[in-house]
Parts: sequence; C-alpha cells; structure tokens
Amino acid sequence: MKKTLILALALAALCGVASAQTDRDPETNPVILDRIDQWQDLKFGFMMHWGIYAQWGVVESWSICSEPWIDRKGMPYEEYKNRYQALNKTFNPTRFNPAAMAAAAKNAGMKYMVFTTKHHDGFCMFRSAETDYSVAGVDCPYSRNPQPDITLDLVNAFRAQGLWTGLYFSKPDWHHRDYWAPEWATPDRNVNYDIPDHPDRWENFKRFTHNQIRELTHNYGDIDILWLDGGWIRPEWSINDETRPWLGCSQRVQDIDMDALAAIARADNPDLIIVDRSVGGRYENYRTPEKQVPDTLLPYPWETCMTMGDSWSYVPSDHYKSTTQLIHMLADVVAKGGNLLLNVGPDAQGNLPTEALERMEQMGAWLSANGRAIYATRPLYPYCHGNVRFTQSKDGKHRYAICLIDESATQASFTVPFKVKKARLVAPVKKSRVRCQQTPDGSTAVTVFLPTPQQHAIAIEF
Repeated sequence: MKKTLILALALAALCGVASAQTDRDPETNPVILDRIDQWQDLKFGFMMHWGIYAQWGVVESWSICSEPWIDRKGMPYEEYKNRYQALNKTFNPTRFNPAAMAAAAKNAGMKYMVFTTKHHDGFCMFRSAETDYSVAGVDCPYSRNPQPDITLDLVNAFRAQGLWTGLYFSKPDWHHRDYWAPEWATPDRNVNYDIPDHPDRWENFKRFTHNQIRELTHNYGDIDILWLDGGWIRPEWSINDETRPWLGCSQRVQDIDMDALAAIARADNPDLIIVDRSVGGRYENYRTPEKQVPDTLLPYPWETCMTMGDSWSYVPSDHYKSTTQLIHMLADVVAKGGNLLLNVGPDAQGNLPTEALERMEQMGAWLSANGRAIYATRPLYPYCHGNVRFTQSKDGKHRYAICLIDESATQASFTVPFKVKKARLVAPVKKSRVRCQQTPDGSTAVTVFLPTPQQHAIAIEF
C-alpha cells in the first residue's frame, strides 16, 4: 500500500477526527482517519459530471425520473425516457483528451479529482462485465476505440499529474431491471417494488452493485476516494425527518449492505476514503454539503461540492461564476475547515468549456502566488471577520489573513481582531507595503499598499 503509517500520526489523527464525529458507529480505524487528515490538506478538488446526457445539454439523469418537479417540455414520459436511454447509441466523444483535462486541473491548483463513473441513469463510463450499457458496450460508438474505458483514461491521466483519484458512483441504477423493474410503473426515484415481496430481485441488485464496486476498486490501481451518491438507498437506522421524503410515496427501506460493499472496496485499498453521502456513520468519512457553504466552522471533515456554472452537467448556455467569486468561495470554505470540490461538465465531444478553462487558469495563477495560505492549513479563530478569512499552518507557527477584494484595488484596509506586530504579503509584490496599527479595542488595523491593482484577494502572513 502507498502509505506507511507512523503510530504517533495515526493516534493524532484518531483523536483529532474521531472526536468530531457524532454519528452512530463512527469511523475509528487510524489508517482511515490519518488518510482523512491528509485529504484535508488538499483543499481544492476537481469534479466532472459527464455522461450520455451531455449530448442533449440537459440535467444529468433526472429528466427520466417521473417526479412532479421534472420538466420534459411537454414530451410524454415514456417517449422521453426511451429516447434518453437510447443516447448510448450515439455517444462518441471524439475530442476527449484526458491528459489535457488533468493538466488543466493541475494548473488550476486542484489536488484531487472525483469523476462520475455512473450516474442514476445507469450508463457506465467504464468497462463493466455486469452490463453492456456502457462506453465499452457494443451499442456505443465509443466502444470501437482501441481503449474505450473513459474512467481508465482519466484515472491514469490525473494520477500522472499527481492528483488523488476519486470515483463517483450512483447506488441507485434506473436502467437495471431489478431496481426499476419493467413490469411496474416508476412513480419516483426509488425502487419500484416491495423488497420483502421480491427478495431475490433485491439480492440480484445488491450483487450487481457490489460487483461493480469491485470492478472500480480493483481494476484501476490505487483509488483514493469512493464517492457514493443516491442517499435514498440507506439502512433503516439512518432515516430521519430530512431524508424520509426521499423515500417517496412507498417509503421503502433500501439497504445495500454497506458493510459488505466497504469490505469489497477496501480489499485492495485499505486506506480508501468512502463517502456514503448523507447516510452518516462509519462509511460517510467526510460530509458533502451540496452547492452550499456553511455559515461557520463545522466540527467534522467536510467538503462543499459546487458547480462552476449553474448546472452539474454540460449546458450550452450555462452561466459561470466569476473568478473572483470562486476564489472568495475557496478562501471562505478553507477558513471554515472545509475543502472545495468544484464541478465542470464536459460537452458531448469531450471538451471542457472554454469559459471554465479560463476560470481554472486564473484560479491557478492566484493559488500559485497565495497557496501557502490555503493548502495544508487549518481554521484560525474567528475564521471570518468582515471581508477577511483566517487560516493557519497545521503546526500553528504561521497565521494568514486573506482579504477578499471585489474589484481591482491598489489599497486594501481591514481589521484583524487581535494584536499583530508585523505582517507581510504571502505573494511578494515589489514596492508593496503592509502597515499595522493597534486600535484602542486591542484589534489591529491592517493596510496593504500595492503599486499595481490586485484582483480577487490578498493574502498576508502575520
């Protein structure tokens, strides 16, 4: 295995992380806890939602779910679903360049990736012995490539750039006949039969799911993160007032046997981080608030998963957040103890949108200069103060203040709510000056003078 644990580090991780977990049956394995601590050093990750839905430029998977909030623009449900599910017959991303994607992520300052190997629609972006509904299946034009396994290409490319590799996997599979059985209607996102009445069907689905997890965690080398989605598949003990509505009209408990699944996943990857999203307990090693940044520090490992635009998957007219917004969000998340997993959806040909690439390049430039205030840091009380975010090195020897700037400026003034004798820019700028002046209330007024306009944010060490 890739890491040799030092007992002292393992025990430190055990004390530091486990104490923050309050769910039933929390993780106690020092190997996993140490790995979570290492993941918390990375701070910035790259996510890609990509599948057959990119051909239509529609939301991933959800348009084939018959829930009342779904808009199919008037097309009858069965006709729409049949046309959507046939998109595997035209998926052929001829401009897919995994090396370019990985290089763009590395240059953006991203340290890990999470790729959608299979979304809820069941189409696999990897070669699977369990189904032909995949990029390597005979009906998919991309299968005629010399190497048609997109997941394999991405894992190899990102690993070559030094990024951690994470694989997203949907526990529900709306294409599998033992999840959405064709004999009955599918009124919502959930399994459409009573499991106690058809135990063999559910066992078949569990076996299928476990076998696909075995493929993903055994066939692609050393995987770092298994990111499981579809939180309505969960054990009964984990159902609460928030998650009960996800179970739909029939309120069926769908237990996938996470003990067995995790054992399979970690057979070749004993330090694999597993993120069974929203379920809690031993197999949700960190939490993932979706498209949300918490108001304050959270007492457990967490990651904001956020879209760069408005949509998770490729939409031609998507509206992208500005570079300033994204850098401010990264600083805010990190100051509160989290990581930022930023999503971009490639188009049907395999291109990352030009606007997204521009944002990534600009974020990378800022991080190459100011990354010391971001990477491998931990929160510093009071975390946030007006337009300032605070971080510190893990050993507490270096403290940082990141001043968020909305527009170009040659001067930035802010208050630090404690005494500061002197400060300097993290990214030195010639002829720049930093002045600190004590205020009567014990705070420090900090003024940064710059010879040229600075965009986005200024990081100082004090």
